[in-house]
Amino acid sequence: MASTLSARERARRTTGGGGPRSAPAPLLVPALVGIAFLAVPVLGLLVRAPWGQAWEVLRAPATGEALRLSLWTSLVATGISLVVGVPLAWLLARARLPGLRLVRALVTLPLVLPPVVGGVALLLAFGRRGVVGQYLDQWFGLTLPFTPAAVVLAQTFVAMPFLVVTVEGALRTADRGLEEAAATLGATRTAVFRRVTLPLVGPSLVAGAVLCWARALGEFGATITFAGSFPGRTQTMPVAVYQALERDPDAAILLSLVLLLVSVGVLVALRDRWLRTGAAP
Repeated sequence: MASTLSARERARRTTGGGGPRSAPAPLLVPALVGIAFLAVPVLGLLVRAPWGQAWEVLRAPATGEALRLSLWTSLVATGISLVVGVPLAWLLARARLPGLRLVRALVTLPLVLPPVVGGVALLLAFGRRGVVGQYLDQWFGLTLPFTPAAVVLAQTFVAMPFLVVTVEGALRTADRGLEEAAATLGATRTAVFRRVTLPLVGPSLVAGAVLCWARALGEFGATITFAGSFPGRTQTMPVAVYQALERDPDAAILLSLVLLLVSVGVLVALRDRWLRTGAAP
Protein backbone atom coordinates (compact mmCIF):
# COMPACT_ATOMS: atom_id res chain seq x y z
CA MET A 1 0.00 0.00 0.00
CA ALA A 2 2.93 2.29 0.73
CA SER A 3 4.06 1.97 -2.88
CA THR A 4 0.78 3.41 -4.10
CA LEU A 5 1.18 6.64 -2.11
CA SER A 6 1.87 9.73 -4.13
CA ALA A 7 5.09 11.66 -3.66
CA ARG A 8 3.15 14.52 -2.07
CA GLU A 9 1.49 12.18 0.43
CA ARG A 10 4.81 10.55 1.33
CA ALA A 11 6.34 13.98 1.89
CA ARG A 12 3.39 15.03 4.02
CA ARG A 13 3.68 11.94 6.19
CA THR A 14 7.42 12.38 6.49
CA THR A 15 7.17 15.98 7.73
CA GLY A 16 3.86 15.86 9.59
CA GLY A 17 3.79 12.26 10.75
CA GLY A 18 1.62 9.46 9.47
CA GLY A 19 -0.72 9.30 12.43
CA PRO A 20 -4.21 10.78 12.68
CA ARG A 21 -4.53 14.55 12.74
CA SER A 22 -7.02 14.62 15.64
CA ALA A 23 -5.48 15.05 19.06
CA PRO A 24 -6.32 12.57 21.85
CA ALA A 25 -8.72 13.86 24.47
CA PRO A 26 -6.16 13.87 27.32
CA LEU A 27 -4.15 16.39 25.27
CA LEU A 28 -6.98 18.27 23.58
CA VAL A 29 -8.88 19.23 26.74
CA PRO A 30 -5.92 20.83 28.58
CA ALA A 31 -4.88 22.52 25.33
CA LEU A 32 -8.32 24.10 24.98
CA VAL A 33 -8.17 25.23 28.61
CA GLY A 34 -4.81 26.84 27.89
CA ILE A 35 -6.20 28.62 24.84
CA ALA A 36 -9.15 29.91 26.84
CA PHE A 37 -6.87 31.06 29.63
CA LEU A 38 -4.86 33.14 27.15
CA ALA A 39 -7.83 34.40 25.16
CA VAL A 40 -10.20 35.47 27.96
CA PRO A 41 -8.03 38.40 29.21
CA VAL A 42 -7.71 39.69 25.65
CA LEU A 43 -11.45 39.40 25.17
CA GLY A 44 -11.92 41.20 28.48
CA LEU A 45 -9.95 44.16 27.13
CA LEU A 46 -11.96 44.22 23.93
CA VAL A 47 -15.34 43.89 25.65
CA ARG A 48 -14.72 46.38 28.43
CA ALA A 49 -12.94 48.98 26.30
CA PRO A 50 -14.69 52.38 26.32
CA TRP A 51 -14.69 52.76 22.55
CA GLY A 52 -16.56 56.06 22.76
CA GLN A 53 -13.56 57.67 24.45
CA ALA A 54 -10.97 56.03 22.20
CA TRP A 55 -10.31 58.98 19.92
CA GLU A 56 -10.00 61.45 22.80
CA VAL A 57 -7.53 59.25 24.72
CA LEU A 58 -5.46 58.13 21.75
CA ARG A 59 -5.03 61.61 20.29
CA ALA A 60 -3.74 62.99 23.59
CA PRO A 61 -0.14 64.23 23.29
CA ALA A 62 0.98 62.10 26.25
CA THR A 63 -0.21 58.94 24.53
CA GLY A 64 1.68 59.67 21.35
CA GLU A 65 4.84 60.55 23.26
CA ALA A 66 4.69 57.36 25.31
CA LEU A 67 4.09 55.22 22.24
CA ARG A 68 6.91 56.83 20.25
CA LEU A 69 9.28 56.45 23.20
CA SER A 70 8.36 52.80 23.63
CA LEU A 71 8.80 52.04 19.94
CA TRP A 72 12.18 53.66 19.41
CA THR A 73 13.70 52.53 22.71
CA SER A 74 12.55 48.93 22.18
CA LEU A 75 14.00 48.96 18.65
CA VAL A 76 17.32 50.33 19.93
CA ALA A 77 17.34 47.72 22.70
CA THR A 78 16.71 44.99 20.12
CA GLY A 79 19.54 46.33 17.94
CA ILE A 80 21.94 46.30 20.88
CA SER A 81 20.81 42.78 21.74
CA LEU A 82 21.53 41.63 18.20
CA VAL A 83 25.00 43.17 18.15
CA VAL A 84 25.95 41.76 21.55
CA GLY A 85 23.67 38.76 21.88
CA VAL A 86 24.44 36.89 18.67
CA PRO A 87 28.21 36.64 19.38
CA LEU A 88 27.35 35.70 22.97
CA ALA A 89 25.03 32.94 21.74
CA TRP A 90 27.77 31.64 19.45
CA LEU A 91 30.22 31.62 22.37
CA LEU A 92 27.81 29.63 24.54
CA ALA A 93 26.99 27.15 21.78
CA ARG A 94 30.37 26.56 20.15
CA ALA A 95 33.22 27.63 22.44
CA ARG A 96 34.93 25.34 24.91
CA LEU A 97 36.08 27.71 27.60
CA PRO A 98 36.13 27.49 31.40
CA GLY A 99 33.35 29.32 33.17
CA LEU A 100 30.74 29.00 30.41
CA ARG A 101 28.25 27.51 32.87
CA LEU A 102 28.50 30.64 34.95
CA VAL A 103 28.12 32.81 31.83
CA ARG A 104 25.03 30.85 30.81
CA ALA A 105 23.57 31.30 34.29
CA LEU A 106 24.18 35.06 34.05
CA VAL A 107 22.50 35.16 30.63
CA THR A 108 19.38 33.38 31.85
CA LEU A 109 19.24 35.21 35.18
CA PRO A 110 17.07 38.12 33.88
CA LEU A 111 14.50 35.55 32.73
CA VAL A 112 13.78 34.53 36.32
CA LEU A 113 14.80 37.71 38.14
CA PRO A 114 11.90 40.01 39.12
CA PRO A 115 12.13 43.06 36.83
CA VAL A 116 12.06 45.44 39.78
CA VAL A 117 15.12 43.69 41.20
CA GLY A 118 16.78 44.10 37.82
CA GLY A 119 16.03 47.80 37.96
CA VAL A 120 17.57 48.08 41.42
CA ALA A 121 20.65 46.21 40.18
CA LEU A 122 20.98 48.59 37.23
CA LEU A 123 20.62 51.56 39.56
CA LEU A 124 23.38 50.24 41.82
CA ALA A 125 25.60 49.56 38.82
CA PHE A 126 25.01 52.65 36.67
CA GLY A 127 23.66 55.19 39.14
CA ARG A 128 25.68 58.29 40.04
CA ARG A 129 27.18 56.39 42.95
CA GLY A 130 27.04 53.00 41.29
CA VAL A 131 29.90 50.62 40.64
CA VAL A 132 30.31 51.87 37.07
CA GLY A 133 28.11 54.96 37.11
CA GLN A 134 30.32 56.92 39.48
CA TYR A 135 33.18 56.77 37.00
CA LEU A 136 30.92 57.67 34.09
CA ASP A 137 29.86 60.73 36.08
CA GLN A 138 33.36 61.72 37.20
CA TRP A 139 35.21 61.12 33.96
CA PHE A 140 32.62 61.94 31.31
CA GLY A 141 29.87 63.81 33.16
CA LEU A 142 27.45 61.12 32.02
CA THR A 143 24.43 60.38 34.17
CA LEU A 144 22.28 57.46 33.02
CA PRO A 145 19.42 57.02 35.53
CA PHE A 146 16.11 58.70 34.70
CA THR A 147 17.07 59.35 31.07
CA PRO A 148 15.96 57.74 27.80
CA ALA A 149 19.29 55.87 27.81
CA ALA A 150 18.21 54.28 31.10
CA VAL A 151 15.04 53.05 29.38
CA VAL A 152 17.12 51.39 26.67
CA LEU A 153 19.47 49.79 29.22
CA ALA A 154 16.57 48.43 31.26
CA GLN A 155 14.85 47.01 28.19
CA THR A 156 18.08 45.45 26.91
CA PHE A 157 18.82 43.88 30.28
CA VAL A 158 15.50 42.06 30.50
CA ALA A 159 15.00 41.29 26.79
CA MET A 160 18.38 40.18 25.45
CA PRO A 161 18.25 36.72 27.10
CA PHE A 162 15.27 35.81 24.88
CA LEU A 163 17.43 36.38 21.81
CA VAL A 164 20.51 34.65 23.21
CA VAL A 165 18.66 31.52 24.33
CA THR A 166 16.84 31.17 21.01
CA VAL A 167 19.92 31.65 18.85
CA GLU A 168 22.07 29.43 21.05
CA GLY A 169 19.62 26.57 20.65
CA ALA A 170 19.61 27.02 16.88
CA LEU A 171 23.42 27.07 16.75
CA ARG A 172 23.61 23.84 18.75
CA THR A 173 21.30 22.01 16.35
CA ALA A 174 22.58 23.54 13.09
CA ASP A 175 24.28 21.28 10.57
CA ARG A 176 27.99 21.94 11.06
CA GLY A 177 28.88 19.95 7.95
CA LEU A 178 28.16 22.95 5.76
CA GLU A 179 30.41 25.13 7.89
CA GLU A 180 33.20 22.56 7.73
CA ALA A 181 32.81 22.30 3.96
CA ALA A 182 33.08 26.06 3.57
CA ALA A 183 36.18 26.11 5.76
CA THR A 184 37.70 23.30 3.68
CA LEU A 185 37.18 25.41 0.56
CA GLY A 186 39.28 28.17 2.10
CA ALA A 187 36.67 30.46 3.69
CA THR A 188 37.80 32.33 6.75
CA ARG A 189 36.00 31.92 10.07
CA THR A 190 34.37 35.29 9.66
CA ALA A 191 33.20 34.43 6.14
CA VAL A 192 31.85 31.07 7.33
CA PHE A 193 29.93 32.76 10.12
CA ARG A 194 28.54 35.48 7.87
CA ARG A 195 27.72 33.40 4.79
CA VAL A 196 26.90 29.98 6.22
CA THR A 197 26.14 30.09 9.94
CA LEU A 198 23.87 33.14 9.97
CA PRO A 199 21.70 31.91 7.05
CA LEU A 200 21.39 28.52 8.77
CA VAL A 201 20.03 30.07 11.96
CA GLY A 202 18.22 32.91 10.18
CA PRO A 203 14.67 31.88 11.16
CA SER A 204 15.70 31.43 14.79
CA LEU A 205 17.50 34.77 14.69
CA VAL A 206 14.34 36.48 13.47
CA ALA A 207 12.24 34.66 16.07
CA GLY A 208 14.63 35.62 18.85
CA ALA A 209 14.71 39.24 17.70
CA VAL A 210 10.91 39.40 17.67
CA LEU A 211 10.67 37.91 21.16
CA CYS A 212 13.36 40.31 22.33
CA TRP A 213 11.54 43.31 20.85
CA ALA A 214 8.18 42.26 22.28
CA ARG A 215 9.70 41.83 25.73
CA ALA A 216 11.43 45.21 25.49
CA LEU A 217 8.22 46.89 24.36
CA GLY A 218 6.34 45.54 27.36
CA GLU A 219 9.04 46.11 29.98
CA PHE A 220 7.79 47.89 33.09
CA GLY A 221 9.45 46.97 36.40
CA ALA A 222 13.10 47.63 35.59
CA THR A 223 12.15 50.70 33.57
CA ILE A 224 10.19 52.49 36.25
CA THR A 225 12.85 51.65 38.87
CA PHE A 226 15.89 52.70 36.84
CA ALA A 227 14.42 55.32 34.48
CA GLY A 228 11.42 56.64 36.39
CA SER A 229 8.31 58.04 34.75
CA PHE A 230 8.78 61.47 33.22
CA PRO A 231 6.24 62.22 30.47
CA GLY A 232 7.92 62.70 27.12
CA ARG A 233 11.27 61.55 28.50
CA THR A 234 11.10 58.16 30.23
CA GLN A 235 7.39 57.37 30.44
CA THR A 236 6.90 54.36 28.18
CA MET A 237 3.53 52.87 27.31
CA PRO A 238 3.56 50.20 30.06
CA VAL A 239 4.39 52.87 32.63
CA ALA A 240 1.66 55.11 31.21
CA VAL A 241 -0.83 52.22 31.48
CA TYR A 242 0.09 51.64 35.13
CA GLN A 243 -0.30 55.29 36.05
CA ALA A 244 -3.52 55.67 34.08
CA LEU A 245 -4.94 52.65 35.91
CA GLU A 246 -4.78 54.63 39.16
CA ARG A 247 -6.57 57.74 37.92
CA ASP A 248 -8.52 56.68 34.80
CA PRO A 249 -9.11 52.92 34.31
CA ASP A 250 -10.86 53.49 30.97
CA ALA A 251 -7.79 55.23 29.58
CA ALA A 252 -5.61 52.39 30.90
CA ILE A 253 -7.72 49.89 28.96
CA LEU A 254 -7.37 51.86 25.73
CA LEU A 255 -3.63 52.28 26.18
CA SER A 256 -3.34 48.55 26.81
CA LEU A 257 -5.17 47.89 23.57
CA VAL A 258 -2.71 50.09 21.70
CA LEU A 259 0.18 47.98 22.95
CA LEU A 260 -1.74 44.83 22.13
CA LEU A 261 -2.51 45.93 18.57
CA VAL A 262 1.08 47.03 17.90
CA SER A 263 2.48 43.72 19.12
CA VAL A 264 -0.06 41.60 17.27
CA GLY A 265 0.43 43.63 14.11
CA VAL A 266 4.16 42.99 14.09
CA LEU A 267 3.74 39.29 14.79
CA VAL A 268 1.18 38.90 12.01
CA ALA A 269 3.32 40.88 9.58
CA LEU A 270 6.28 38.59 10.19
CA ARG A 271 4.05 35.54 9.80
CA ASP A 272 4.15 32.63 12.19
CA ARG A 273 6.44 30.58 9.93
CA TRP A 274 9.41 32.58 11.24
CA LEU A 275 8.44 32.01 14.85
CA ARG A 276 7.47 28.38 14.30
CA THR A 277 10.78 27.63 12.62
CA GLY A 278 12.93 29.33 15.18
CA ALA A 279 11.07 28.83 18.40
CA ALA A 280 12.02 25.22 18.90
CA PRO A 281 15.75 25.06 19.43
